[in-house]
Amino acid sequence: MDKELLKGSTPLVVLSLLQNKPMYGYELMKEIEVVSGGELAFKEGTLYPILHHFEMLGYVTASWSSGAGSRKRKYYAITDEGRAHLVTKKREWRAFRSAVEKFVGEEFA
Repeated sequence: MDKELLKGSTPLVVLSLLQNKPMYGYELMKEIEVVSGGELAFKEGTLYPILHHFEMLGYVTASWSSGAGSRKRKYYAITDEGRAHLVTKKREWRAFRSAVEKFVGEEFA
């Protein structure tokens, strides 16, 4: 997948997953891959800077918790501000997708 396409959709994808439940970074990466059928694969160098940025903006909170085998994991949970941002991003995505579809839809095939 083109990195530029992926870059623009990353915030939307991450916040969309976090609206369902808090998740830790590796779990997010795997869930993105599974849900997208392998079409999207985020690397640590892409995902963690976004999570830290979202934390600074107040879109997510982070907390440490022990996972299986008492391994500590940092879980990210969406905040009310993050949910509001997600609503805006979804609206923008729909408008963008609709506009681009006019150029790449059936009539241009």
